[in-house]
Amino acid sequence: MKKIIVLFVLLLSGLQINAQAKVLKSVNEAGDVATFELDCTVKFQTLAKGLRYNITRHEFKGPEMKNSYRLLLVMDGFYSKTLNKEMTVSAVLSDGTVIEARKIIEDDGFFDGACTLKIKDPKALLKANIEKVIVHADKEVVYTLSEQNKAIFKKNLNNIITAK
Repeated sequence: MKKIIVLFVLLLSGLQINAQAKVLKSVNEAGDVATFELDCTVKFQTLAKGLRYNITRHEFKGPEMKNSYRLLLVMDGFYSKTLNKEMTVSAVLSDGTVIEARKIIEDDGFFDGACTLKIKDPKALLKANIEKVIVHADKEVVYTLSEQNKAIFKKNLNNIITAK
C-alpha cells in the first residue's frame, strides 16, 4: 500500500513539473498578423507566489515588420495607494539585465495589478533566468522565482517562440 501511495505522489509531482500551457493561435481578419499566446482560459501560469503571467507573440507577414513578444504579469491581490502618477515593474535576469516597464496608475490613484513587459530578445531571455520581479510603488515588492517555475517558464517561452 505504501508503494502505491509513493508511486502516486511521484506521478503527481511529475505532472506538476511538466504543467506547461498549450499555445493558442489566432489570425486577424486581413490575415497579416498571427498571434500566439499561452492558453489562459482556465488559469494563468504561475511565475511566483502571487505572480502569474502570459506570453504573447505577434507575427507580422512581410519583411518590414518584426515579430513582437510581450510578457503580461498579473499580481494577485496587489494593492497600492500611492501618490505617484506611475510605477515601475522590473524583471531582473540572472545575467544582470533588467527588463522594465512603467505603468501609469489609474485616475483614482490605484494600480490594477497587471503590467506588460516588452521582450526585445526572447532567445536571450530563454538562455538567462528571470531571478526576481520587483514592483516599485509606495513600497517595493519583490517576487522571487522557484527553480521549478523558471523551468516551466522557459518551456512555455520556447513553445511560443517555435509555434507555427
